[in-house]
Amino acid sequence: MDTPVEARVVLSVEKFRNVAEVNLMTNGQNLNAREEAKDMYLAIDNAIEKIERQLKKRKEKIRGHKSNTARGEEITPPESYTDDLDEAQEAKVVEMRKIVLKPMSLDDAIMEIDSSRNRFIVYRDSSTENVSIIYVRDDGKYALIETSS
Repeated sequence: MDTPVEARVVLSVEKFRNVAEVNLMTNGQNLNAREEAKDMYLAIDNAIEKIERQLKKRKEKIRGHKSNTARGEEITPPESYTDDLDEAQEAKVVEMRKIVLKPMSLDDAIMEIDSSRNRFIVYRDSSTENVSIIYVRDDGKYALIETSS
């Protein structure tokens, strides 16, 4: 980036999660990245890589549209592309929830999903410390997704 950039970086730690949020603002463009990892340095590195990918993608779009002007086609200024991208991303995500991972066993998770109206529960398995998701399938049976770190 050739112009001055305003950067907002938020680093937070919640038990086992290290979160790095990076927001860059310049020339009407906003670049956002949020990454979670067990190690704060890893979360920061991943967020910066995400910002770099976004910059490369936007640069390629601008280059592609400049080649269209050689043929006499009209293009829209780059600022409106970022607005369109932000609106498209917002249109896809209709609800966002922040949850605190509770350590529990599989049986506890099944009991909690039965007692609530939720179709799924995200929790930290108390025996393995891994994040797991259990959900109710359409046939009424349970499906379990386990992560490994």
